[in-house]
Amino acid sequence: MEILPNILFAVALVIGIGFFAGNIKKLIRNIKLGKEVEIDDSPTKRFKNMAMIALGQSKMVVRPIAGLMHIIVYVGFIIINIEVLEIIIDGLFGTHRIFASLGVFYDFLIASFEILALLVIIAVLIFWIRRNVIRLQRFIKPEMKGWPKTDANWILYIEFILMALFLTMNATDAKLQQLGALHYQEAGTFTISQFLLPLFDTMSIQTLIFIERTAWWLHILGILFFLNYLYYSKHLHILLAFPNTYYGKLKPQGQFENLGSVTKEVKLMLDPNADPFAAPADDAPPPEKFGASDVMDLTRVQLLNAYTCTECGRCTSECPANQTGKKLSPRKIMMDTRDRLEEVGKNIDGNKGEFKADGKQLLDDYITREELWACTTCNACVEACPVSIDPLSIIMSMRQYLVMEQSAAPTELNNMMSNIENNGAPWPYNQMDRLNWVNE
Repeated sequence: MEILPNILFAVALVIGIGFFAGNIKKLIRNIKLGKEVEIDDSPTKRFKNMAMIALGQSKMVVRPIAGLMHIIVYVGFIIINIEVLEIIIDGLFGTHRIFASLGVFYDFLIASFEILALLVIIAVLIFWIRRNVIRLQRFIKPEMKGWPKTDANWILYIEFILMALFLTMNATDAKLQQLGALHYQEAGTFTISQFLLPLFDTMSIQTLIFIERTAWWLHILGILFFLNYLYYSKHLHILLAFPNTYYGKLKPQGQFENLGSVTKEVKLMLDPNADPFAAPADDAPPPEKFGASDVMDLTRVQLLNAYTCTECGRCTSECPANQTGKKLSPRKIMMDTRDRLEEVGKNIDGNKGEFKADGKQLLDDYITREELWACTTCNACVEACPVSIDPLSIIMSMRQYLVMEQSAAPTELNNMMSNIENNGAPWPYNQMDRLNWVNE
């Protein structure tokens, strides 16, 4: 019976990690529904971007208050994983504070963990107030109603509870150490939880052990739950920020990608040896679609972007179109792309690994044409994103589809393109009259 807790812990660990692995497998499958892109340029610069932006949080501190609090939560999440490693070892082998042999260094670690836990609790409370009391403008946009708002609050509740359980576990452990309880050797410096000790002064050793073990179990089970909750929440960026910043755009912000199919056609037109009237070979692949109307037409990097979105709203708050009352919200573009991709993934799961047409697509069913044409292509959203997400690339891909597949550009744009083709300028002037303005 003494090893029963260890067996139960091992089972919980296997189940938790197993579900997490299944979710990651599904995530990778969904991202691979997009078009493959070759990215082998400047690996050194890409690793530098990943280190600076994802690990170093360099773009978070552009907004100092939110940036500082996010760094506290982020550092707390990273460092407290050392404590999680100790809990896992203790749970599997029946030990207690296995790293206590580190002596003074262990005392320093526990003290650091506790200070970070307190800072995380404070940061989480401030985040909650900003969202639900102050109601910052970027948190109450239309796309943030319903599940996105609930999800954001659930994340804050979970983080608060995990830190509270950690401090409760340490406080009762410290009290048991003072009382000389069996199995609770003196170890650790409890910088913050020592102030909770008076709450447990009148409790018996058996009661304290029950509270300590309950907090210990709930803390680790809560972490396993949170690990699997990531897939369904905006906090998936905890894992995906690193690959997303690595694959982030390196070219100048105003430089757009040329469509491979168009480039191929242009090269064919310029080739003096090519036969423009030659029929395609019988085994030739079908012609490539221009642009994107659904998630399968987007690239894997664009789909990775969608899953990485933190829903922080910095992109939307910087968007000039949104600021002037237009329907466009870059954050909504990313959320819609992710929602459609999830819908496609569930379709595949429900049809034994094969996608069956559902009569829906990203264009019109999720993202409206009004949103797409409201974009000024200023790149403000791309510049503002703290994890190198590029909403503009999706907007441009869908615009390309509208123009090149459906000839559905707005009248003003069609007139401009016709003028460029006929007059060499966007204005309806004869080429001979283009310089008349000089005489004025």
